[in-house]
Amino acid sequence: MGALVIPLNARRIAEIVGGELLGLDPQQDGPVIEHVTTDSREAGEATLFVAKPGEVTDGHRFVAAAFAAGSPLALVEREVAADDGSVHPSVRVPDVVEAMGTLASWVVRQLRQDNGLKVVAVTGSVGKTTTKDLLRAIFSEMGPTVAPQGSYNGEVGVPLTVFRTDATTEYLVVEMGATHIGNISYLCRMVSPDVGTVLCVGSAHAGEFGGVENIAIAKGEMVESLSADGVAILNDDDDRVRRMHTRTQAPVVFFGTGETSTLPEVPAARVWADRISTDDDGHPSLDLHFPGGTVHRVVSGLIGEHHVSNILAAASAAFMAGVPSETIADVLQGLGPGSRWRMERTERPDGVTILNDAYNANPQSMAGALQTLARMGGPQDSPRHRRTWAVLGEMYELGDSSVEEHNRLGSLVVRYNISRLLAVGPLARPTYVTALLEGSWGEEAAWVEDLEAAEAFLAENLRAGDIVLFKSSNSAGLKTLGDRVAAAGQGGRA
Repeated sequence: MGALVIPLNARRIAEIVGGELLGLDPQQDGPVIEHVTTDSREAGEATLFVAKPGEVTDGHRFVAAAFAAGSPLALVEREVAADDGSVHPSVRVPDVVEAMGTLASWVVRQLRQDNGLKVVAVTGSVGKTTTKDLLRAIFSEMGPTVAPQGSYNGEVGVPLTVFRTDATTEYLVVEMGATHIGNISYLCRMVSPDVGTVLCVGSAHAGEFGGVENIAIAKGEMVESLSADGVAILNDDDDRVRRMHTRTQAPVVFFGTGETSTLPEVPAARVWADRISTDDDGHPSLDLHFPGGTVHRVVSGLIGEHHVSNILAAASAAFMAGVPSETIADVLQGLGPGSRWRMERTERPDGVTILNDAYNANPQSMAGALQTLARMGGPQDSPRHRRTWAVLGEMYELGDSSVEEHNRLGSLVVRYNISRLLAVGPLARPTYVTALLEGSWGEEAAWVEDLEAAEAFLAENLRAGDIVLFKSSNSAGLKTLGDRVAAAGQGGRA
């Protein structure tokens, strides 16, 4: 649930969103609103209930429940009658989601005018939530900061994030996701970022977009939206992102590994890393270089060298938003994940280590997680070697490349010398088959049809010292399997 920057009465809300008042005297101001929610269970005094239509249910069905809980006003697309035949006090609009965006845009403009709000936006196929969490931690050292809960990164989640601001908020971090061309342009029009960051272009949602090049078009909408007074933060290690420098009027800052830019002819500042290493627990260390020559050694609390790119992105965006490099480095030192199921580590009392990275998955993040797992297992001839398990579920929204990408995972498992593979679900079967063929494995690889079978298999086969990675797309459910397997050892999260 969000709070409005200043309380607004019903008539003023109707004016802002271009709506029609229902069940209220149009000559009166109507009830005052201080909070906004799309969940009737959060409804209460001074709360605007947004009756959002959804794929599963329709928010209009819950208008009565919201009023019963104390809401004095609803945002609706059609009239909703109360039990006594009267109309619930409402603002009617053609599209409640668009109206939410319009109201959110008004809130951002008000905060910029009154409080000098800075908006920093992040998009990319991989790493958005981790980068957002790093930015939240950095900006919180400077002043009141609001960032999304979980992965609130769409046309509903971004307004709900904006509605969590108040009159004291100085920094707003916005995560932007997309499933179609035009989504990010819409979100950028809503919040007008001062700093826009593009992390990478991968094959997540390739099926919906119709190919990776269309994903690049969509992600680049971030920097196209920036004014000449903004700053575009681009990943120099990703060719498709690097080329977005031609799509913005804003000054460009590249981030990447190594001192030299891939495009030395482009006038751009650079934040870069070298002396990168990973300890036995998977925590990356790096020398973090800022424009002007300042260097800080950072040992991250994140797990996996692939997070170096997210660290660089967050450091770049924060620096260009005015945060001193010393503050950035101090906050990043030892900072772990800020959201659940992102390389979340649990040590069970029986000596089994769980790495639950199953909030989401695509081919790029799968590869990074497997590489980290292999490094944590150590060389096979080393005294510190531990048996590694890759419990891999299905990756969705890959379109025609789905079988190919699941096949490639099987090859990676073999290439990284992962000790054991357990593939879970029908779409993941090609991962098992490819690993079996490439590795000439016997009992090292297995496939099961569902989570229950996977849980039983692991209960029978895990032993002390094992490191177990859980990775899948969110809806495949391996994050809950990882939680159950972690709890089976009665351990606590690290």
